Amino acid sequence: MADIGAEVSASLSALTREFDIIAHNMANVSTAGFKRRCNSFTRALDAQSSTLEDQLEENADAAFDFSQGSLVQTDRALDFALYGKGFFVMESPEGPLYTRHGIFHTNQNGQIVDTEGRLVAGTSGPLIVPSSVDLSQIRVSDDGQVTAAGASIGQFRIVEFPDNEDQLLPAGLNCFLAPEGVEPVDALDAMVKQGYKEASNVKLVDELVNMIMVSRLYEANMKLVSAAREATSSMMSVAMG
Repeated sequence: MADIGAEVSASLSALTREFDIIAHNMANVSTAGFKRRCNSFTRALDAQSSTLEDQLEENADAAFDFSQGSLVQTDRALDFALYGKGFFVMESPEGPLYTRHGIFHTNQNGQIVDTEGRLVAGTSGPLIVPSSVDLSQIRVSDDGQVTAAGASIGQFRIVEFPDNEDQLLPAGLNCFLAPEGVEPVDALDAMVKQGYKEASNVKLVDELVNMIMVSRLYEANMKLVSAAREATSSMMSVAMG
């Protein structure tokens, strides 16, 4: 009975983690550049080698799905989407961060920054728009070369992790951090699309289906808990006469 209780408890914990992952994906269905966390349902279907609940317990740490999101036209001068493998590089006190969220602005110094005020890295330093240049005069080529009123101001630094993308760690606010020993390389095939944003790659219908499955499994496990408690109570009553 104790073994059954421990197994059910582990299943409930795994299901709770799974629910949190799905809820987080759903909450970011409209977040530009968001990459969904792969849930255990997807991996169980891909593996086809063990039960779903085994997969839930074995895969407590969800991986990220870095597949391409659709491109949505915004016509805003400082909205950028990446097509293909790659990340924009953001400068932060913790070191470089990596993101697909290409909705940028300029700060009071004319530097191109993200929504948190972090500098967007260029290949030769920050990208600075002269105060005399209107944002409508900014042009960015497919390879990330930036011009302002026809004059070059630099090039976006765009990188990728061809062999260890799955080791990237979430750093919050749609950014990723590379662990020690994992180094990026220049992204040669990524294209920068100005006036676009990359939509989240979350498929809402799939997440809703997964949430229903999690809820049903959780309910089934709770029934096992209730049955185990009733059986224990009955045995104690018999033992006590």
